[in-house]
Amino acid sequence: MKLTGKEKFAYGLGAVGKDMVYMLSATYVLYYYEDLLGVNTIAMGMILLIARIFDAFNDPIMGVVVAKTRTRFGKFIPWLFIGTVLNAVILFLMFAAPPALTGSGLVAYAAIFYILWGVTYTMMDIPFWSMIPAFTQGGKEREGLTTLARSCAGVGSAIITVVTMILVPILGGGNERIGFRNFALIIAILFILFTVITCLCIREKENVDVDSPSVGQMFRALLANDQAMTIVVSIVLINCSLYITSNLLIYFFKYDIGGADWNGSYVLFNAFGGGVQILSMMLFYPLFRKFIDSIQVFYVSIGLAVFGYGALFVMMLSGVRNVYLLLLPGFFVFVAFGMLTVLTTVFLANTVDYGQLKNNRRDESVIFSMQTFVVKLASGVAAMIASLCLVLANINKDTSDSQAVAALSSRSAIILRMTMTVLPILGMIFAALYFRRKYILTEEKMKEITEQIQRG
Repeated sequence: MKLTGKEKFAYGLGAVGKDMVYMLSATYVLYYYEDLLGVNTIAMGMILLIARIFDAFNDPIMGVVVAKTRTRFGKFIPWLFIGTVLNAVILFLMFAAPPALTGSGLVAYAAIFYILWGVTYTMMDIPFWSMIPAFTQGGKEREGLTTLARSCAGVGSAIITVVTMILVPILGGGNERIGFRNFALIIAILFILFTVITCLCIREKENVDVDSPSVGQMFRALLANDQAMTIVVSIVLINCSLYITSNLLIYFFKYDIGGADWNGSYVLFNAFGGGVQILSMMLFYPLFRKFIDSIQVFYVSIGLAVFGYGALFVMMLSGVRNVYLLLLPGFFVFVAFGMLTVLTTVFLANTVDYGQLKNNRRDESVIFSMQTFVVKLASGVAAMIASLCLVLANINKDTSDSQAVAALSSRSAIILRMTMTVLPILGMIFAALYFRRKYILTEEKMKEITEQIQRG
């Protein structure tokens, strides 16, 4: 039975809310605690990285828990709802640090709530993406729903990218700390509302029931699925490249470009980028797919990203400060990441069928738990790299805080610019080389696998 329009809309709406929450945390938690609250930069970087290492154990376990769940509402919906409510509450508390807290107390607060945020996000993210192979027919239907969901997730990310630094000063009456607290509350409420709609409209279709594996069996299954591990490594490299840039972008506009209107330039750049990413997922990706296969689109996307980053670095070194000129190389980067967001999920969904044929198990929950883990791992590694960059460049809460003008030394500016562009270029090149060497699931191979599974 094909998916209805109602199901597609509800699933897409859930993706919007989910990625609004994720982007708020991934992009602004370092800025909130380091630049606004004055938490030690290295301490924040270590917190973000350690939390992701913790998730290395938490995410696959959650995949097993989902696989073992049996309720009259299905195995995905209950965890999707519970995880959403808990994550929304933690999100608000994470951006509502008590003003009385300082020093080690504030560091402890940040650590506790960021780890809890990661745990509760896992509780809802794994069942959300695991539902794709569980209630689609595969092939074009699965790719279509994945494209739709990733496009909607991109909308959620773009909303945060565009409106955060517009609304935060307004909601806080000029006080960014209060503004982030109130903004997080609004996003948390919307997150719950959107997920409730998803839970009410989506119905899990009947699937082949299998015995639930142990944690040890699941780890062995993941290691045995070489294609899943290939996509996992590729996602880490690609997302780490993106998050390094997104973490440092606000510092680039605030302290490198500077000026009284730095916030306006930052908002404009993000608004443009968010719009381009949405167009990339909804328009450019389907357009490319009409002429070339998904693997070729992957390499085109990598090429666009490398070109965009390279051009951006050259413009930075040339002293270009006009935000409209910076949008030109930014266009290629945003297009690339929009298409790569869709592609990595499509490729990961394909590895579920591959694993079923190879290992005689359909472990969608565990396979997709790895996507949750590696995306968060990439954000943690990127945050740690960004923190080291800020330390080396001597950028902190006291950096020209009262003037908000370009106050970086030449050395500091070079460190910031190279970290934002050269490291992502290397990450994208390594991702392409590793993918080319390891990935074998071409469209012809997937047709063959689907036919073999159907024959039993």
